[in-house]
Amino acid sequence: MLKTNLTHILSAQEHEKLLKDNENVMICCGRMGPMCVPVYDIMEELENEYSHVKFADMEFDNPDASVIRNLPECRNFQGLPFTVYYKNGKVVKATSSIQTREQITEILNNHFSK
Repeated sequence: MLKTNLTHILSAQEHEKLLKDNENVMICCGRMGPMCVPVYDIMEELENEYSHVKFADMEFDNPDASVIRNLPECRNFQGLPFTVYYKNGKVVKATSSIQTREQITEILNNHFSK
């Protein structure tokens, strides 16, 4: 399990339930590496500001993380983490590698405005 304060997704079934139960979802799929940890930290900070968005993480090496790794939107990604934004269960944006707070909030504001 990743050492974050985010909701942890441990299985494909939990992933499916999270998407079904929440309109706006941001999932960061990675490891505890130098490109991933800053994204988790930003997500933890944003949880209070974006109460209408569910923030979660998933271990990249978990076999069930194939639900993210195999998405068409992630097909050409090279660097971790894979970060996927879902609206009503559909992918609206996906990014790879480190992201800044500004890049993340721009995506959140564009796709998940209140």
